[in-house]
Amino acid sequence: MKILLTIHHNLDPNAGAPGITWRLGQEYQKLGHEVEYYSFDNLRHKLPAMVESIMFPEFLASHILALSQKRAVDVVDASTGDAWVWVKLRRRSNSPALVTRSHGLEHIMHLENLEEARLGKLHLSWKYPLYHGGFRLWEVANSLRDADLSLFSNHGDLEYGVEKLGVDPGRTGVFANGIPEAFLNLDFEPTPEAEDSVIRIALVATYIPRKGIHHGVPALNKILARYPRVEVSFLGTCCSEAQVYADFEPSVRDRIGVVPRYPYETLPELLRGHHIKLFPTLSEGFSVALLDAIACGLAPVTTTTPGPREVVRDGDNGILVPPRDTLAIEQALERLITDRPYLEKLRRNAYATAQKYSWHRIARDNLTFYEAALSHKRGTK
Repeated sequence: MKILLTIHHNLDPNAGAPGITWRLGQEYQKLGHEVEYYSFDNLRHKLPAMVESIMFPEFLASHILALSQKRAVDVVDASTGDAWVWVKLRRRSNSPALVTRSHGLEHIMHLENLEEARLGKLHLSWKYPLYHGGFRLWEVANSLRDADLSLFSNHGDLEYGVEKLGVDPGRTGVFANGIPEAFLNLDFEPTPEAEDSVIRIALVATYIPRKGIHHGVPALNKILARYPRVEVSFLGTCCSEAQVYADFEPSVRDRIGVVPRYPYETLPELLRGHHIKLFPTLSEGFSVALLDAIACGLAPVTTTTPGPREVVRDGDNGILVPPRDTLAIEQALERLITDRPYLEKLRRNAYATAQKYSWHRIARDNLTFYEAALSHKRGTK
């Protein structure tokens, strides 16, 4: 099978959706398929970020049309909004099947942005309604409706797409993300039993409002003040250490570590000695960072947003709390810190859950989706 994978970002293996795209392609190649990528890296001239985003669907349409004329592609797997221009132009007689993939539905993120702005925790520029809160949402909806198959990263997003955006439920699917083979079956370090031993909490996420920092940080401030043997690590913040430290009381900053960026393959080493993964996200597709953390033996405390619910079962392999509930976050962390047997149980169950998500298996599942898309396209000729 000849597969074109597209993403409206630079193709960075260390980043979220771009990294997912890259790893899927690597697995397809191992299974004997031909893979090509199309991303911002393919644009001939460096353009301002907003211009790149707006023009990307047109550049991609030209590329797909060229491949179609040479019959050099069977399936286009495009992230939401990428292929809407091409799908309006394509002639089904000689065109590849289109799979539109949502790494986290932008409409859900938009609603959360509006709520954070209403609460005074996020400032939205006057430009926001023009593109991200306007035209971009139109692009995404059209790319999902017009695809031969639309893939969503969780069941909540799929339900929204069908009910609110008019996506045909017969042409939808839910996909999972995976973790590298090197992250599977890592050595499991038991939870320290002594009450005076250190418990370490990790947040592996960008330090932005959508990841729930305005609600998680106040809880961490209280936990750090109350428990002097607790330490916190922020990994992959994409911001300076100073920005993170500024949100914490001076008396606890010496127990906070910040790593703005890191090579993805070093994450298991960075998480060594940690026990709890805090992930107070407000909107999420299917978090790779969550999978990575539980594969490294951390018990997750995360929100009841649809993405985490695909993986975490409350009281079994983690703790689920309502979004924006600082008190619930604080109470969940306190329970794990003070109840070591319970923490050990959640850690071991989370670790076992992670072993099911190898990229090899995920890639095979995705190829089944592609066959469904090809069948639909053949049926519409």
